[in-house]
Amino acid sequence: MNKFSFSLFVLIVIVFFSSCSTDVDMYADYKDITIVYGIADIADDTTWIKITKAFAGPGNALIIAANPDSSNYPYKLSVQLIGKKAGSDELPPVVLDTMTIHNKQTTEYIVDDAGDTVVLHPFYGPNQLMYYTAEKLLADYTYQLKIDNKGKLIQGETPLISNFSVSYPVNRISFPTNPALADPEVKWKSVENGKRYEVSLTFNYKELLPGTTDTLLKTVDWFLGTRASNTLAGNEDMVISYSGLNFFTMLENQLESIPNVQRWAGLVDIHVAAGSQVLQTFLDINGSSGSLLEEVPLYTNMDGAIGIFASRHNSIKSIRLAVLTESDLVNKYDLGFKLPQ
Repeated sequence: MNKFSFSLFVLIVIVFFSSCSTDVDMYADYKDITIVYGIADIADDTTWIKITKAFAGPGNALIIAANPDSSNYPYKLSVQLIGKKAGSDELPPVVLDTMTIHNKQTTEYIVDDAGDTVVLHPFYGPNQLMYYTAEKLLADYTYQLKIDNKGKLIQGETPLISNFSVSYPVNRISFPTNPALADPEVKWKSVENGKRYEVSLTFNYKELLPGTTDTLLKTVDWFLGTRASNTLAGNEDMVISYSGLNFFTMLENQLESIPNVQRWAGLVDIHVAAGSQVLQTFLDINGSSGSLLEEVPLYTNMDGAIGIFASRHNSIKSIRLAVLTESDLVNKYDLGFKLPQ
Protein backbone atom coordinates (compact mmCIF):
# COMPACT_ATOMS: atom_id res chain seq x y z
CA MET A 1 0.00 0.00 0.00
CA ASN A 2 1.14 2.66 0.02
CA LYS A 3 3.47 5.81 -1.39
CA PHE A 4 5.37 7.39 1.44
CA SER A 5 8.19 9.75 0.59
CA PHE A 6 9.25 9.87 4.19
CA SER A 7 8.00 8.59 7.49
CA LEU A 8 5.57 10.42 9.71
CA PHE A 9 8.34 10.68 12.27
CA VAL A 10 10.56 12.62 9.85
CA LEU A 11 7.65 14.88 8.99
CA ILE A 12 7.17 15.84 12.63
CA VAL A 13 10.85 16.56 13.11
CA ILE A 14 10.89 18.79 10.04
CA VAL A 15 7.89 20.72 11.31
CA PHE A 16 9.56 21.19 14.68
CA PHE A 17 12.77 22.53 13.18
CA SER A 18 11.08 24.74 10.57
CA SER A 19 9.01 26.50 13.24
CA CYS A 20 11.96 27.35 15.51
CA SER A 21 13.20 30.85 16.17
CA THR A 22 16.85 31.70 16.81
CA ASP A 23 15.69 33.81 19.79
CA VAL A 24 14.26 30.82 21.66
CA ASP A 25 16.00 27.86 23.24
CA MET A 26 14.17 25.01 21.53
CA TYR A 27 15.25 22.57 24.23
CA ALA A 28 14.18 24.70 27.19
CA ASP A 29 10.65 23.39 27.63
CA TYR A 30 9.65 19.81 26.90
CA LYS A 31 6.19 19.09 25.60
CA ASP A 32 4.94 15.52 25.23
CA ILE A 33 3.61 15.15 21.68
CA THR A 34 2.32 11.71 20.75
CA ILE A 35 2.65 10.46 17.18
CA VAL A 36 0.24 7.78 15.93
CA TYR A 37 0.29 5.79 12.70
CA GLY A 38 -2.15 3.00 11.93
CA ILE A 39 -3.90 1.58 8.87
CA ALA A 40 -6.66 -0.99 9.36
CA ASP A 41 -7.53 -3.64 6.77
CA ILE A 42 -10.27 -6.25 7.08
CA ALA A 43 -8.00 -8.78 5.35
CA ASP A 44 -5.19 -8.51 7.89
CA ASP A 45 -4.92 -11.20 10.54
CA THR A 46 -3.19 -8.64 12.77
CA THR A 47 -3.83 -4.91 13.12
CA TRP A 48 -0.74 -2.84 13.94
CA ILE A 49 -0.63 0.63 15.51
CA LYS A 50 2.65 2.50 15.86
CA ILE A 51 2.71 4.99 18.75
CA THR A 52 5.79 7.08 19.40
CA LYS A 53 6.65 10.55 20.72
CA ALA A 54 8.29 13.53 19.11
CA PHE A 55 11.78 14.42 20.28
CA ALA A 56 14.38 17.14 19.89
CA GLY A 57 17.93 17.42 21.11
CA PRO A 58 21.36 18.84 20.38
CA GLY A 59 23.52 17.22 17.73
CA ASN A 60 22.69 14.95 14.82
CA ALA A 61 18.97 14.08 14.77
CA LEU A 62 19.67 10.81 12.93
CA ILE A 63 21.94 9.67 15.74
CA ILE A 64 19.34 10.64 18.34
CA ALA A 65 16.65 8.76 16.39
CA ALA A 66 18.71 5.57 16.53
CA ASN A 67 18.17 5.49 20.30
CA PRO A 68 14.78 3.82 20.97
CA ASP A 69 14.37 5.90 24.14
CA SER A 70 14.18 9.03 21.99
CA SER A 71 10.88 8.06 20.38
CA ASN A 72 9.41 5.26 22.53
CA TYR A 73 7.53 5.82 25.77
CA PRO A 74 9.21 4.14 28.77
CA TYR A 75 5.84 2.69 29.82
CA LYS A 76 2.99 0.84 28.16
CA LEU A 77 0.05 2.93 26.99
CA SER A 78 -3.57 1.81 27.25
CA VAL A 79 -4.72 1.31 23.64
CA GLN A 80 -8.16 0.11 22.53
CA LEU A 81 -10.15 -0.33 19.32
CA ILE A 82 -13.92 0.05 19.58
CA GLY A 83 -16.24 -0.92 16.70
CA LYS A 84 -19.36 1.17 16.09
CA LYS A 85 -22.21 0.89 13.59
CA ALA A 86 -25.40 2.87 13.24
CA GLY A 87 -28.35 0.97 14.63
CA SER A 88 -26.18 -1.59 16.43
CA ASP A 89 -24.66 -1.86 19.87
CA GLU A 90 -21.07 -0.82 20.31
CA LEU A 91 -18.69 -3.76 20.15
CA PRO A 92 -16.70 -4.66 23.27
CA PRO A 93 -13.34 -2.84 23.35
CA VAL A 94 -10.38 -4.69 21.82
CA VAL A 95 -7.32 -4.14 24.01
CA LEU A 96 -4.01 -3.96 22.12
CA ASP A 97 -0.82 -5.59 23.35
CA THR A 98 2.79 -4.64 22.51
CA MET A 99 5.48 -6.35 20.47
CA THR A 100 8.94 -5.31 19.33
CA ILE A 101 9.59 -6.08 15.66
CA HIS A 102 13.23 -6.75 14.85
CA ASN A 103 15.14 -6.25 11.61
CA LYS A 104 12.13 -5.14 9.60
CA GLN A 105 12.95 -4.24 6.01
CA THR A 106 12.96 -0.46 6.00
CA THR A 107 13.67 0.30 2.36
CA GLU A 108 12.03 -1.05 -0.78
CA TYR A 109 11.74 0.67 -4.11
CA ILE A 110 9.48 0.21 -7.12
CA VAL A 111 9.46 2.18 -10.37
CA ASP A 112 6.08 3.30 -11.66
CA ASP A 113 4.96 3.68 -15.27
CA ALA A 114 6.18 7.29 -15.38
CA GLY A 115 9.67 6.23 -14.35
CA ASP A 116 9.37 7.66 -10.84
CA THR A 117 10.84 5.78 -7.90
CA VAL A 118 8.32 4.97 -5.16
CA VAL A 119 9.62 4.25 -1.65
CA LEU A 120 7.77 1.61 0.35
CA HIS A 121 7.99 0.65 4.04
CA PRO A 122 8.92 4.00 5.60
CA PHE A 123 9.35 2.75 9.18
CA TYR A 124 12.77 3.13 10.72
CA GLY A 125 14.63 0.17 12.19
CA PRO A 126 16.06 -2.16 13.19
CA ASN A 127 13.70 -2.38 16.21
CA GLN A 128 10.15 -1.04 16.36
CA LEU A 129 7.77 -1.09 19.31
CA MET A 130 4.27 -1.79 17.96
CA TYR A 131 0.81 -2.12 19.47
CA TYR A 132 -1.22 -4.93 17.92
CA THR A 133 -4.29 -7.13 18.06
CA ALA A 134 -5.16 -10.38 16.30
CA GLU A 135 -8.89 -9.64 16.71
CA LYS A 136 -10.70 -9.73 13.36
CA LEU A 137 -12.06 -6.31 12.33
CA LEU A 138 -15.51 -6.14 10.74
CA ALA A 139 -16.00 -4.47 7.37
CA ASP A 140 -19.28 -2.72 8.11
CA TYR A 141 -18.04 -1.00 11.27
CA THR A 142 -16.28 2.26 12.01
CA TYR A 143 -13.45 1.74 14.49
CA GLN A 144 -12.42 4.26 17.11
CA LEU A 145 -8.83 4.18 18.31
CA LYS A 146 -8.56 5.25 21.96
CA ILE A 147 -5.20 5.81 23.66
CA ASP A 148 -4.80 6.65 27.34
CA ASN A 149 -1.39 8.21 28.00
CA LYS A 150 -1.39 8.54 31.80
CA GLY A 151 -4.76 10.26 31.81
CA LYS A 152 -4.31 12.13 28.53
CA LEU A 153 -6.97 10.85 26.12
CA ILE A 154 -6.03 10.48 22.46
CA GLN A 155 -8.53 9.27 19.88
CA GLY A 156 -9.34 9.03 16.20
CA GLU A 157 -11.56 6.87 14.02
CA THR A 158 -11.86 5.37 10.56
CA PRO A 159 -14.56 3.48 8.65
CA LEU A 160 -13.29 0.24 7.12
CA ILE A 161 -13.25 -0.63 3.43
CA SER A 162 -15.15 -3.71 2.27
CA ASN A 163 -14.32 -6.26 -0.41
CA PHE A 164 -14.46 -5.20 -4.06
CA SER A 165 -13.30 -6.79 -7.31
CA VAL A 166 -11.62 -6.09 -10.64
CA SER A 167 -14.23 -6.32 -13.41
CA TYR A 168 -11.96 -6.05 -16.46
CA PRO A 169 -10.05 -7.74 -18.01
CA VAL A 170 -12.30 -10.78 -17.65
CA ASN A 171 -10.48 -13.95 -18.73
CA ARG A 172 -7.10 -12.93 -20.14
CA ILE A 173 -4.92 -9.83 -20.03
CA SER A 174 -3.45 -8.36 -23.20
CA PHE A 175 -0.29 -6.34 -23.83
CA PRO A 176 -0.58 -5.36 -27.51
CA THR A 177 2.59 -4.30 -29.34
CA ASN A 178 0.79 -2.62 -32.24
CA PRO A 179 0.96 1.15 -31.56
CA ALA A 180 -2.15 1.67 -33.68
CA LEU A 181 -4.27 -0.15 -31.11
CA ALA A 182 -5.81 1.62 -28.15
CA ASP A 183 -4.14 1.09 -24.79
CA PRO A 184 -5.81 -1.70 -22.80
CA GLU A 185 -7.50 -0.92 -19.48
CA VAL A 186 -8.08 -2.21 -15.97
CA LYS A 187 -11.60 -1.50 -14.66
CA TRP A 188 -13.32 -1.78 -11.30
CA LYS A 189 -16.11 -0.22 -9.24
CA SER A 190 -15.19 2.07 -6.37
CA VAL A 191 -16.03 0.75 -2.91
CA GLU A 192 -17.77 2.56 -0.06
CA ASN A 193 -15.30 4.58 2.06
CA GLY A 194 -12.57 4.12 -0.59
CA LYS A 195 -11.08 7.28 -2.07
CA ARG A 196 -7.58 6.53 -3.38
CA TYR A 197 -6.85 3.56 -5.66
CA GLU A 198 -3.37 2.34 -6.56
CA VAL A 199 -3.05 -0.16 -9.40
CA SER A 200 -0.14 -2.49 -10.08
CA LEU A 201 0.58 -5.71 -11.95
CA THR A 202 2.69 -8.68 -10.88
CA PHE A 203 3.99 -10.82 -13.74
CA ASN A 204 4.73 -14.36 -12.54
CA TYR A 205 7.07 -16.62 -14.47
CA LYS A 206 9.21 -19.73 -14.12
CA GLU A 207 12.92 -19.75 -14.85
CA LEU A 208 15.31 -22.63 -15.51
CA LEU A 209 18.97 -21.66 -15.49
CA PRO A 210 21.35 -23.52 -17.82
CA GLY A 211 23.00 -26.50 -16.19
CA THR A 212 20.35 -26.79 -13.45
CA THR A 213 17.29 -28.96 -12.90
CA ASP A 214 15.36 -26.80 -10.43
CA THR A 215 12.77 -24.39 -11.84
CA LEU A 216 12.59 -21.08 -9.99
CA LEU A 217 9.40 -19.08 -9.46
CA LYS A 218 9.99 -15.37 -10.03
CA THR A 219 7.98 -12.15 -10.30
CA VAL A 220 8.24 -8.68 -11.79
CA ASP A 221 6.12 -5.83 -10.39
CA TRP A 222 4.81 -2.95 -12.50
CA PHE A 223 3.10 0.06 -10.88
CA LEU A 224 0.46 1.56 -13.19
CA GLY A 225 -0.57 4.62 -11.18
CA THR A 226 -3.31 6.01 -8.94
CA ARG A 227 -6.90 7.12 -9.32
CA ALA A 228 -9.27 8.93 -6.95
CA SER A 229 -13.03 8.48 -6.80
CA ASN A 230 -15.34 11.50 -6.83
CA THR A 231 -17.23 10.40 -3.72
CA LEU A 232 -17.02 7.87 -0.91
CA ALA A 233 -20.40 6.31 -1.73
CA GLY A 234 -18.96 3.53 -3.90
CA ASN A 235 -20.22 1.96 -7.17
CA GLU A 236 -18.39 4.50 -9.32
CA ASP A 237 -16.79 3.33 -12.58
CA MET A 238 -13.00 3.43 -12.23
CA VAL A 239 -10.45 2.80 -14.99
CA ILE A 240 -6.73 3.02 -15.64
CA SER A 241 -4.97 2.34 -18.95
CA TYR A 242 -1.50 1.02 -19.65
CA SER A 243 0.83 0.58 -22.62
CA GLY A 244 1.49 -2.89 -23.95
CA LEU A 245 4.83 -1.81 -25.40
CA ASN A 246 5.86 -0.41 -22.00
CA PHE A 247 5.17 -3.82 -20.46
CA PHE A 248 7.70 -5.49 -22.75
CA THR A 249 10.19 -2.66 -22.24
CA MET A 250 9.84 -3.14 -18.49
CA LEU A 251 10.57 -6.86 -18.86
CA GLU A 252 13.63 -6.16 -20.99
CA ASN A 253 14.94 -3.74 -18.37
CA GLN A 254 14.30 -5.94 -15.35
CA LEU A 255 14.95 -9.49 -16.51
CA GLU A 256 18.58 -10.50 -16.40
CA SER A 257 20.06 -11.46 -19.77
CA ILE A 258 21.28 -15.04 -19.31
CA PRO A 259 22.48 -17.12 -22.30
CA ASN A 260 20.42 -20.31 -22.81
CA VAL A 261 18.02 -19.52 -19.96
CA GLN A 262 14.51 -20.94 -20.29
CA ARG A 263 11.46 -19.10 -19.01
CA TRP A 264 7.71 -19.75 -19.03
CA ALA A 265 5.05 -17.10 -18.47
CA GLY A 266 2.61 -17.59 -15.61
CA LEU A 267 -0.38 -15.65 -14.35
CA VAL A 268 -0.53 -11.88 -14.05
CA ASP A 269 -1.85 -10.62 -10.71
CA ILE A 270 -3.83 -7.39 -10.98
CA HIS A 271 -3.64 -5.47 -7.69
CA VAL A 272 -6.03 -2.61 -6.91
CA ALA A 273 -5.43 -1.13 -3.46
CA ALA A 274 -8.14 1.13 -2.02
CA GLY A 275 -7.35 3.73 0.65
CA SER A 276 -9.66 5.86 2.77
CA GLN A 277 -10.12 9.62 2.50
CA VAL A 278 -7.71 10.20 5.40
CA LEU A 279 -5.00 8.20 3.65
CA GLN A 280 -5.60 10.06 0.40
CA THR A 281 -5.31 13.45 2.11
CA PHE A 282 -2.17 12.41 3.98
CA LEU A 283 -0.46 11.19 0.81
CA ASP A 284 -1.54 14.26 -1.17
CA ILE A 285 -0.02 16.57 1.41
CA ASN A 286 3.22 14.62 1.62
CA GLY A 287 3.41 14.37 -2.16
CA SER A 288 4.11 18.10 -2.50
CA SER A 289 7.00 19.39 -4.58
CA GLY A 290 9.34 19.77 -1.62
CA SER A 291 10.21 23.34 -2.61
CA LEU A 292 11.74 25.50 0.11
CA LEU A 293 9.17 28.15 -0.79
CA GLU A 294 6.24 25.81 -0.20
CA GLU A 295 4.89 25.45 3.31
CA VAL A 296 3.77 21.87 3.91
CA PRO A 297 0.70 21.75 6.16
CA LEU A 298 0.62 19.37 9.09
CA TYR A 299 -2.25 16.92 8.68
CA THR A 300 -3.70 14.70 11.39
CA ASN A 301 -7.04 13.07 12.13
CA MET A 302 -6.06 12.24 15.71
CA ASP A 303 -7.48 14.27 18.60
CA GLY A 304 -4.74 14.88 21.17
CA ALA A 305 -1.91 13.59 18.97
CA ILE A 306 -0.31 14.00 15.56
CA GLY A 307 -0.72 11.29 12.96
CA ILE A 308 -3.32 9.27 11.12
CA PHE A 309 -5.62 6.34 11.73
CA ALA A 310 -6.92 5.24 8.33
CA SER A 311 -8.06 2.17 6.40
CA ARG A 312 -7.26 0.32 3.20
CA HIS A 313 -8.13 -2.90 1.39
CA ASN A 314 -6.67 -4.72 -1.62
CA SER A 315 -8.36 -6.57 -4.45
CA ILE A 316 -6.27 -9.09 -6.42
CA LYS A 317 -7.30 -10.82 -9.64
CA SER A 318 -5.02 -13.47 -11.17
CA ILE A 319 -5.40 -13.86 -14.92
CA ARG A 320 -3.67 -15.55 -17.85
CA LEU A 321 -1.85 -13.78 -20.65
CA ALA A 322 -3.69 -13.35 -23.92
CA VAL A 323 -2.61 -15.87 -26.56
CA LEU A 324 -1.18 -13.17 -28.85
CA THR A 325 0.72 -11.55 -25.96
CA GLU A 326 2.32 -14.86 -25.00
CA SER A 327 3.24 -15.44 -28.66
CA ASP A 328 4.86 -11.98 -28.84
CA LEU A 329 6.77 -12.69 -25.63
CA VAL A 330 8.22 -15.87 -27.14
CA ASN A 331 8.82 -14.77 -30.72
CA LYS A 332 9.53 -11.03 -30.66
CA TYR A 333 11.71 -10.66 -27.57
CA ASP A 334 15.00 -12.37 -26.78
CA LEU A 335 14.20 -13.13 -23.13
CA GLY A 336 14.31 -16.92 -23.23
CA PHE A 337 10.54 -17.47 -22.96
CA LYS A 338 9.07 -20.71 -24.30
CA LEU A 339 5.51 -21.75 -25.00
CA PRO A 340 4.10 -24.18 -22.42
CA GLN A 341 4.29 -27.81 -23.42
